[in-house]
Amino acid sequence: MSLPARALITASLLVSSAAFAQSWQAVPSGTAAELRGLSVVSDKVAWASGAKGTVLRTVDGQQWQAMQVPEADKIDFRDIQAFDARTAIVMGAGPGAASRIYRTTDGGATWKLVTTNQVPDGFWDAMAFWDKDNGILFGDPVKGSFQVYTTVDGGLSWQEVAAKGIEAMPNEGAFAASGTCLTVAGANDAWIATGGSASARVFHSSDRGKTWRAASTPIPAGAPARGVFSVAFLNSKEGFAAGGDYKETRMAGINGAHTGDGGATWTPVEVAPAGYMSVVVPVPGAQRALVAAGLAGSGYSTDGGRNWTALDTTPMNTVGFASPSQGWAVGPKGLLMKYTGPKLNK
Repeated sequence: MSLPARALITASLLVSSAAFAQSWQAVPSGTAAELRGLSVVSDKVAWASGAKGTVLRTVDGQQWQAMQVPEADKIDFRDIQAFDARTAIVMGAGPGAASRIYRTTDGGATWKLVTTNQVPDGFWDAMAFWDKDNGILFGDPVKGSFQVYTTVDGGLSWQEVAAKGIEAMPNEGAFAASGTCLTVAGANDAWIATGGSASARVFHSSDRGKTWRAASTPIPAGAPARGVFSVAFLNSKEGFAAGGDYKETRMAGINGAHTGDGGATWTPVEVAPAGYMSVVVPVPGAQRALVAAGLAGSGYSTDGGRNWTALDTTPMNTVGFASPSQGWAVGPKGLLMKYTGPKLNK
């Protein structure tokens, strides 16, 4: 190979590597706590949550303020749902009463403890909202069935649902890794992702959690650390599941699955980069765009999840987007990053 040709290739690789490295830019979070919850309201307003009662907020899309919910320093906030710059609900995950919900209406200046899990064997995993009033919460199996709760008043109160079809297999559970093992679409549809058992499954409800139907996915299971960690839907029919093995973060193979029939059947997909993915989310403003991320890094798809392109290999726990060019990621040791990569639409 001639020297000019070699130099040209080297320069090209450097440019490519530089572009790859600039997909995310680290920004100060003001905390060293593990962060797992993220709720992006707009290009300026977003909230995040994590261990030791930690909550973060930005109201300008630039500077983030870290705060701690009073008397919650031992609570691990695995999920957060924000409605605007002042109103947010945060969910603690853990055994029994460590699973709890707090709510603020003044930007985090004060917090109200709304409810706690009254079942000692319970463990809440995630929550999601169809609109500002109606939401759903679920937790690991109690007496053989997953716990399901709903709210009709914006999270001020929660009622347990006597759900049908939500029975768990032996050792089956959900992963409270990113607040996205539960998702909703439209006015009534909800999906739950599970693992840890013989099969990694996704449950679907079309009546706000009253009845459910489970379907197996091709994502590997059969071990406590394996399964579907996250599920996202672009509409009532087309969705994507992501997961893997959180103990084998770079393990190659099937770490995703696509559905076009509302979750009744699933087709295997290899998300890039290869390895464990704890979250997949739609991108607002891009009809068929998805972003997946985890300890293996992050990648994106612009065709509903059929094909994937790697973005970065920085370990993350969850991501959220306001638009095809505006997004955030959070992760271990207080990691907070702003998206600076390519515009995520075709």
